[in-house]
Amino acid sequence: MIILTNSDVLQLLDMPDVIDAVKRAQIDHACGRVALPPPTAARLSCTDSVFMSMLAASSRDSLAVVKLLADIPSNVERGLPSQRSTVLAVSAHDGRPEAMISGPTLTRFRTAAASAAATSALARRDSAVVGFVGAGALAVAHLQALATVMHIDSVKVWSRSVERRQEFAKSARDRGFQATACDGPESVVRESDVVCTLTPSAAPIVKGAWFRSGHHINAVGAPPRADHREIDTEGIVRSSVFVDSLQGALAESGDVLIPLKENAITENHFRREIGHVLAGLEGGRVSNTEITLYNSLGTGLQDLAAARLLIDAAVRGGVGTEIDISR
Repeated sequence: MIILTNSDVLQLLDMPDVIDAVKRAQIDHACGRVALPPPTAARLSCTDSVFMSMLAASSRDSLAVVKLLADIPSNVERGLPSQRSTVLAVSAHDGRPEAMISGPTLTRFRTAAASAAATSALARRDSAVVGFVGAGALAVAHLQALATVMHIDSVKVWSRSVERRQEFAKSARDRGFQATACDGPESVVRESDVVCTLTPSAAPIVKGAWFRSGHHINAVGAPPRADHREIDTEGIVRSSVFVDSLQGALAESGDVLIPLKENAITENHFRREIGHVLAGLEGGRVSNTEITLYNSLGTGLQDLAAARLLIDAAVRGGVGTEIDISR
């Protein structure tokens, strides 16, 4: 099997290829060609730690993948990432271990790729202003991914950290975009056509009252916890919502579960999966005035799509460390 470090993953992944692979995987899911069970979570009592397993298998890619995600918010106080993950991939044909892959960069790329796929399917065709609520590495990946699927005239960004949002705006300008660091999330939302929320916020950081006709929102940042959300209930109610996996959303998405608990909306509001739209089995946006929202928790199938690309590229390029764990 091949061991791929985070730097190996960064060297091997190409965003347009990841977008294509994630689109194909989500279409396969919609057409019933893959196995994607709901994620399972283990919570340790007296801690804030959640350990989640995300599993998927694909005959087309001849791969079965499980990602173990550790979500530990208190890691921030230790100067460590709040989320860490590792991906194990085995052959779907004979179970042979194929790879162990560092998860953070893989996850970042496939998450941004999924948002780009949703944006290409749901956003207005004349959308040209992209806004980011959050300015970390996930925002950088999202700008790269969105620029692959749409023309971007300008970029708006806000982060709680003034330094971080200014650095992101400068980095975007260095890449040729007109970019503005905003003083608050409301400015980002109101001034953008496509908005990406990319924060691990527990309480809503974006209000539906700020949404305007024709908006598309990618709600991406909230961790897989039923009590965390980035969008308030009004925002969910006002939007046509599309999810990456209904089973996953109903299990772990606070953006979905809290409005349901409040009886503000019914489960039918979340029945549309983005894969069905990409496959042409269900309609997406119906008018230029509709507000669309892609609620993303991420799936093991998206991890699988990226892992297949990585394994093939590593074999071709001789990248990574090969070991035989059967000895």
